[in-house]
Amino acid sequence: MFIFAKRKFIISRKTMKEKVIPVTRVLEDSFVYSCTFGQQYSHEQFVPFHVLAFQFSGETHIQHQTGKLVLKKNQVLLAQKNQLAKSIKIPAADKVYKSMSVIIADATLRQYALNNSIHENKHYTGEKNLLLKPGALLKSYFQSLLPYVEQSEKISKKLAAIKTNEAMELLLHLKPSLKSFLFDFSGSYKIDLEKFMLQNYHYNVPIEHFAKLTGRSLAAFKRDFKNVFQTSPRKWLQEKRLIEAYHLIHEKNRKPADIYLELGFENISHFYTSFRQKFGVTPSGIE
Repeated sequence: MFIFAKRKFIISRKTMKEKVIPVTRVLEDSFVYSCTFGQQYSHEQFVPFHVLAFQFSGETHIQHQTGKLVLKKNQVLLAQKNQLAKSIKIPAADKVYKSMSVIIADATLRQYALNNSIHENKHYTGEKNLLLKPGALLKSYFQSLLPYVEQSEKISKKLAAIKTNEAMELLLHLKPSLKSFLFDFSGSYKIDLEKFMLQNYHYNVPIEHFAKLTGRSLAAFKRDFKNVFQTSPRKWLQEKRLIEAYHLIHEKNRKPADIYLELGFENISHFYTSFRQKFGVTPSGIE
């Protein structure tokens, strides 16, 4: 869920009765299949494209900019592009987590709109994450994708385009009102930078993404950020995350190992080093 880097890993587990191999697989930058036996945190925290996801088993716990949601077995999620989100994969009782996501890029949407004479001029202002009724059609669609990702590591660009277009056809057939959600090509509007950063500093994404989400060029973002916070974005983010870490450990009795990813640090070693440089003690030293 919400994984876009071209990573792949396979770990065999002979004790499983079913011959299921844990894997995260990306095909033609269009389909993301994830199967795992252990709880996993997402690495990617910026959603650059629309994503249509189906939960085969287990649960995906998602924290996004306006709240939290849980994608449960047989549920479908349609997530809008250009938003921040973190997810945790939770295996089912039989220890298997399995999900499938369809990535719907702007180029695909524009071509589809051109081919079908779709002209949507309104800026979409509704919910960015929609839980849809799965129904027989969507369930069958996702089932049809499984052989491609479970039995093959490749899919042709032509076939990927056909299956992605099929997803859009199904969405518009089942819910025509999604047209404004899918085909909003308007740019981001400039928003309150201070409010946005105070709400989203814990997402570990490049500065360029923060700039885009606040409706600014990178240069304008850095300039406005300096005027608001009197320092650079990188320094402010580090400071803000460390102060929050101290508060969670000292006041809330949270464990360092449980919060470093939550606060946007890439690894626990970097977290410990940065914490000691600021406070003169390691995170475990103030528990």
